[in-house]
Amino acid sequence: MTFTRRTILRGGLAMGAMTALPRLSFAAQTLEMGSARLDTLSDGNLVLPIGFVTDNPEAKPILEKYGITGDSVEPPCNVTLYRDGTNTVLFDVGSGNDFMPSAGKLMEAMDALEVAPDDVTHVVFTHGHPDHLWGVLDDFDEPFFANAQHMMGKDEFEYWLNPETLDTIDDGRKTFAAGALRRLEILEDQIDTFGDGAEILPGIMAQMTPGHTPGHMSFHVKNGNTQAFIIGDAVVNHYLGFAAPGMEAGSDQNPELGARTRVALLDQLATDNLPIIGYHLPEGGLGRVERDGDAYRYVSEV
Repeated sequence: MTFTRRTILRGGLAMGAMTALPRLSFAAQTLEMGSARLDTLSDGNLVLPIGFVTDNPEAKPILEKYGITGDSVEPPCNVTLYRDGTNTVLFDVGSGNDFMPSAGKLMEAMDALEVAPDDVTHVVFTHGHPDHLWGVLDDFDEPFFANAQHMMGKDEFEYWLNPETLDTIDDGRKTFAAGALRRLEILEDQIDTFGDGAEILPGIMAQMTPGHTPGHMSFHVKNGNTQAFIIGDAVVNHYLGFAAPGMEAGSDQNPELGARTRVALLDQLATDNLPIIGYHLPEGGLGRVERDGDAYRYVSEV
């Protein structure tokens, strides 16, 4: 499927009346991690054409099993908040007011937990897509989290900051590239970059999971005897992403690489039996990976 901004936004605008009404809890799930706490916060949801999941006709039985029969899907957006008594860390910041009317709800979620933007000490990005990055600036193009150190994987940062990306990315994502470039240029002097395997903060290790974007990062979080894995968009849904992980996903910028990454990551997570937090997984995004024959299934912690 060829994506354009109009195609991506069409569903969201059509659903405007429905999504204007609150339909979910802003503070979704909590995982106690020794002396630390991890919360998932809702930024709302996206409304995307079904081609953003897949155009593969072999996916139809799996989609129908999960009740997906229409022309669009409405993935939730789960921002992760980690607090260890010293650091208050946001993993991604939602989309702000400039992407879709059904998203950009992070501030309401933070208010529900009585966490103010100035309380945030670190903002860590999994990648530079609009629903993860665009909420980083306020209406005056000032950093929304003014006291925070911002952090992004080096390859991902350089990809979106490179003006040539706008000329080489597919047409449907040119708006993504322009939006990322504008925001990262403003934040350039305030962003620390890191590589695969880096311990970016005590107990937080970065793991490269490319394919969805060139430098997409996931994060292994440890505190005491408790661990969790923040996977961002390395697995973008709870149906095809688990039942057919080797099937190419329409939302991945490099679908072949994304599929290879997904297969390897799910094998790792099922073997280690760690709680995971997925940005677009249901019910707040906190769950586990279980093997299901030659594939996998997502089990929510709700």
